[in-house]
Amino acid sequence: MGILKKRYVVPPLGGQLQCRSRGRLKAGLHTFALVLVGVAIQTGAQEHPNVLFIAFDDLNDWVGCLGGHPNAKTPNIDALAKRGMLFTNAACPAPICNPSRASIMSGMLPSTSGVYDNSPFFRGSPVLKDVATMPQYFQQHGYAALRTGKIFHNQTETDPQSWDAAFPSLDVHKPDASVPEKYKGMKQAQYKWETGALPLSDAEMDDGMVADWAIGQLEQKHDKPFFLAVGMYHPHLPWFAPKKYFDMHPIDTVQLPIINLNDRDDIPAIAQKFNTNAGHKRYKEFTATKELWREKVQAYLAATSFADAQVGRVLQALENSEYADNTVIVLWSDHGWHLGEKLHWTKYSLWEEAARVPLIFAGTKVPKVGKCDVPVSLVNLYPTLANLCGLPANPANDGMDMTPLLENPALDWERPALTTHGVNNHSVRTKRWRYTRWSDGSEELYDHDADPLEWKNLADNPEHAALKIELSKWFPTVNAPDAKPPKKNRKRKKQ
Repeated sequence: MGILKKRYVVPPLGGQLQCRSRGRLKAGLHTFALVLVGVAIQTGAQEHPNVLFIAFDDLNDWVGCLGGHPNAKTPNIDALAKRGMLFTNAACPAPICNPSRASIMSGMLPSTSGVYDNSPFFRGSPVLKDVATMPQYFQQHGYAALRTGKIFHNQTETDPQSWDAAFPSLDVHKPDASVPEKYKGMKQAQYKWETGALPLSDAEMDDGMVADWAIGQLEQKHDKPFFLAVGMYHPHLPWFAPKKYFDMHPIDTVQLPIINLNDRDDIPAIAQKFNTNAGHKRYKEFTATKELWREKVQAYLAATSFADAQVGRVLQALENSEYADNTVIVLWSDHGWHLGEKLHWTKYSLWEEAARVPLIFAGTKVPKVGKCDVPVSLVNLYPTLANLCGLPANPANDGMDMTPLLENPALDWERPALTTHGVNNHSVRTKRWRYTRWSDGSEELYDHDADPLEWKNLADNPEHAALKIELSKWFPTVNAPDAKPPKKNRKRKKQ
């Protein structure tokens, strides 16, 4: 909690969701043949457990179990962490939705695929055109792949071949008739930066419907193992949530991030350029008064608490289902988010606030409960889940199987976490250091032992020359060209 105290004044946190243990009686088998069949089925179930794959959008470390903000109230995430393995230094592959999700779901780094931005959709990359996505790979090995909410970048390009069933509809050109107009209106662009409490129930919100569909799947009988992906839109903008979640975070108790007004004086020009446009403009707008800043922080906290509550409903449904004892659970976020730190607002950075994300493994096949402080990348999810579920490794994956860390979280793990933002702009994170090298050769180096807020860039200090050489060996040697078509070939957007 030492780092936390430097960042905020810390009030007490809320309670925890209690998860009950479950014991089940196995029905007796009456013939020798049925015994043999039952043994075969049980063996198959143990080798190929179900997967509950829970994703958040834009969720940084503002969750209780990571201590990123003292006002965070995420009892369901925290309870899952208490009965699983919490990775405290997980990093996204890219600080933008599309490239991060493309990397996670394909198992390939942005520097391999050339997907660095929110376009093109990952199938637009020559490298990823025919890739077997994670759910496709599970389909190829006998799984039913089910999706609800946001897993790939958006709902207009959902990669229907990756799923057997989905909500909203697999066919995005024929909207699901069960989706009310309120759902369709929640994400209208004009509301992007608006925030506030809504006079709606959880069930009327987009993520409430996402959770309902997942719960319905967990209540059904499945004749083969399933890969159920549940994608929460919150806390992605707009930060709307039912009023009760705003009430959980009274405005007069909301703590603001501590900032250094000279924070950006020692970062290189290219980093200034990458992080000056929308992010710095929004910083100036939303921190113009502490009252407005506090309102935005409250709204982010409320949106996060709302999403946590929906995940809690799904986890409870799993606990009540016949699949409770044979399901691997993984929970993650596509990237983090700045709310004023580094004089920046939004994502799109190679700093800690945009790179660090929650990551939890729980359920069957997860051998230990505890915390792992080893820095890891979400590109590792594909090979790790494949191994946990008894599937062969996919040789196309760039990531590493993290099963050894699930077995021994104190393992000497040499490879740092890598985050990429555009062509040949990379940042590696070890337990102590963050080292960033930009495409023009300029650098940033931060010592997290002494400077957890990354206020002092040490890259020009001669005594760290050998350290930078050592860390630079983890930068990709292949940097694919940007798969995004040149501007002159892009269709003009309608005004």
